[in-house]
Amino acid sequence: MTAQKLEKLQEQVKKLDSISTAPVILQPLLEILRMPAEKISFDKVVELVSYDGAIAAQCLRMANSPLFGCREVETVRAAVMALGLQRVRSMLFGLCINRVIPKDKWVFEPVAFWRHSLGCALVTQRMAQRIGYAEPEKAYLGGLLHDLGILVNSLLCTKDFRKCLQSATEQRRALHLCEEEILGFTHCESGKMLAEHWGLPRDLSDVAYGHHNVELLPAPQPLVCLVHLGDLLCRVRYLGYGYDEIMGMELGGELAWQTLAKTHPALADMDLARFTMDIDGAMEQIVATVDAVFGTAQSAASK
Repeated sequence: MTAQKLEKLQEQVKKLDSISTAPVILQPLLEILRMPAEKISFDKVVELVSYDGAIAAQCLRMANSPLFGCREVETVRAAVMALGLQRVRSMLFGLCINRVIPKDKWVFEPVAFWRHSLGCALVTQRMAQRIGYAEPEKAYLGGLLHDLGILVNSLLCTKDFRKCLQSATEQRRALHLCEEEILGFTHCESGKMLAEHWGLPRDLSDVAYGHHNVELLPAPQPLVCLVHLGDLLCRVRYLGYGYDEIMGMELGGELAWQTLAKTHPALADMDLARFTMDIDGAMEQIVATVDAVFGTAQSAASK
């Protein structure tokens, strides 16, 4: 990216703070995203959910859905307890972003975006747990936020970003390569800028930047490698964005796999076929959850 394009993009990213449709709870939510999982206050999350009537209703609807099989839930506090802080945090972030980005600005279908993001979060966390990575909650968050740049590019350069997607689809090429040619920058770069602008931890901005090319970072980072592998697994398990430049792959040949295996030897012993089978059922629940939450939200927004 040229210095001129870099400066222009940075200015545009800063303007995202002034978007009139941004929910009031977005900034407090970003504070929660910056916190280590063990420091997140249950009461604070309940307060955030309760502040916004539409989000509170969505949370209650979800907690009472057959997906969770709970007894009838009547309060926001009970709903947050039934769903769990991790799931509620993801829902809050997704519902807030859906309000920030108008329907006509989404280049990818919102439901497809959240299926992939939540799918990647889950797969990355499960893999982290399987190989003994010290912060599985951070792995989940990395998976959830890895494609922040797609949100930025959708909002700030919608028309040209559509051309990128069209080119990637027609040529069966990686999206970030088409972005480089058409936009002069990639969603990896714009995602890193947004993560930094929001004050997210450095390792999460590194995930946004390096999740397609782990070699872009000056030193190997296990979290970036984990998210890279989780992203690939989601795409081959049909939780991508509706286009696919990957027909097949050998994960063991990926630089991210080889790098991660050096610091986490359990990866080399992991039965990938069994792991993939284990996550398939969870993937189905991800699809059902996203369709229930974001599909409903999208329909309501369009009325």
